[in-house]
Amino acid sequence: MMRVNLMKIVKGFSLIELMIVVAIMGILAAVVYPSYTDYVAKGARADGLASLLRVANLQEQFYLDNRQYTSDMTLLGLGADPFVTSNGLYSVDSTGATGFIAVATALGVQASRDSACITMQVNDIGEKTPAECWK
Repeated sequence: MMRVNLMKIVKGFSLIELMIVVAIMGILAAVVYPSYTDYVAKGARADGLASLLRVANLQEQFYLDNRQYTSDMTLLGLGADPFVTSNGLYSVDSTGATGFIAVATALGVQASRDSACITMQVNDIGEKTPAECWK
């Protein structure tokens, strides 16, 4: 008498297993995505802060040469007034005569991603506001 093996070898995943994996991926994405967008916003903020410090440095150099600060960014050697950062996410402008205030304003997607730091500024005595944006 011949014996037949009735057990099949099943390769692959069942629908239940696939749905469990999809649910786990959805939970992970819901947790990770906000952290990722915060990380990207802080990275882009660094470009705005660096541009502010560059403008502040140029203002101090201009003051040494002319005994006054300027509101014209082109006199500082920057191509436009207001100056837009290299990645296009911040517009930097400065006002001044006896003192200066340099202000970086978030543009486009950066303004919606980093709502706590839409505008950042530094002045001639080194005050940087808002403080939480400079950390």
